[in-house]
Amino acid sequence: MKNLYSVIKIVLFGILIFTMYPGEVFAKETLTAHHHHKRAMKLKAIDHSQQMKRFTYDSGLEFTYPDHVRGIYVTGPSAGGERFNELVDLVDRTKLNTMVIDVKEDYGKLTFKPKNNSKFKNASDDFIKDPKKVLKTLEEKEIYPIARVVVFKDSVLAKEHPEWSFKENGKVWKNGKGESFVNPFNKEVWEYNLEVAKMAAELGFKEIQFDYVRFPEGFETKDEELEYSLGDYENSKQGNVKRRVEAVTDFVKYANKELSSYDVDVSVDIFGYAATIPETPGIGQNFSKISENVDVISSMVYPSHWTSYFGIEKPDQEPYKIINEYAKLENKLLDKLDNKPTSRPWIQDFEAPWLYPNGQTKQYGKKEVEAQIRALHENGINEYLLWNASNKYTENVDYTPLNK
Repeated sequence: MKNLYSVIKIVLFGILIFTMYPGEVFAKETLTAHHHHKRAMKLKAIDHSQQMKRFTYDSGLEFTYPDHVRGIYVTGPSAGGERFNELVDLVDRTKLNTMVIDVKEDYGKLTFKPKNNSKFKNASDDFIKDPKKVLKTLEEKEIYPIARVVVFKDSVLAKEHPEWSFKENGKVWKNGKGESFVNPFNKEVWEYNLEVAKMAAELGFKEIQFDYVRFPEGFETKDEELEYSLGDYENSKQGNVKRRVEAVTDFVKYANKELSSYDVDVSVDIFGYAATIPETPGIGQNFSKISENVDVISSMVYPSHWTSYFGIEKPDQEPYKIINEYAKLENKLLDKLDNKPTSRPWIQDFEAPWLYPNGQTKQYGKKEVEAQIRALHENGINEYLLWNASNKYTENVDYTPLNK
């Protein structure tokens, strides 16, 4: 009788589950950056061994991971304005295939207005009137969508929550550019940004790219002067530098875990020079530790942003050489990792007049862009992203200039 009662309970539980999720297939699934496919199901179980099933969210949009991501950066105003159609056309008629679109930009604002009851209502602009419509256009054109989310550089959140930021003489600290950062030691800041990331995933973006995953530049000279909480890291026995690395790495690890139910990849933008040293003294970036916890690592290797590294006196004037030397170094570091991410560097499609105050600025055009791509390819790095802050990209570029 007892056994019969148990069987009845199991049957009733099965009926209940079927009623709640009719027609769904409960299948264990492993998702990585290298095994992408179109997602048509609304909810899919991803851990069959759990007593309470977890399900992956599906936005209803279908995107296939490209052969190799070749993308451009797109601001909120560009994505929501007339410029968007021009950029779609650029990608559509070339070998480009991806757009990295600002969802939370450098000042800390969302680039679209969320629902009226959202906590982000006052921390948003309406540059993108209808983000779903934008994503539908990308779906139709088979353009892969990546959401850029700026994390710890956030003047808006610092002003709203000074206790989550850094203070100087009782006021929110600003750097030389008038920008404020929020505190990577603060777990509330982590949660705030994860809510933005999840919102982007629910809209239909297939990758969340976190930028400014770091402390402010030069923080090693400010860490003893500014006022801020160490949070859960108060009792850490690590020194200041390693404690910052620990916090930044922990955020990346936590973000990857939190987004595991959304069927999205996680990527992080990181300074190129972070790969040249064991760990950055101020900003808290350790190239290898961050790389181990993401699907994609995107080093910002713009030639104009290097000083005389690798024995190259003027890197901005030697785009092939500086990228070639960096790629060799990065490959060595990534090859040592058990969990090796895809390398997808940011490369330069802009001029750097600040480097030439008394002379003619090095012009970046077809030749210079192709030189960077070729240097990456020759080192086995086949993915890249083009940066131009105003979204004005060089025309007539061969985006697969393999051996020219």
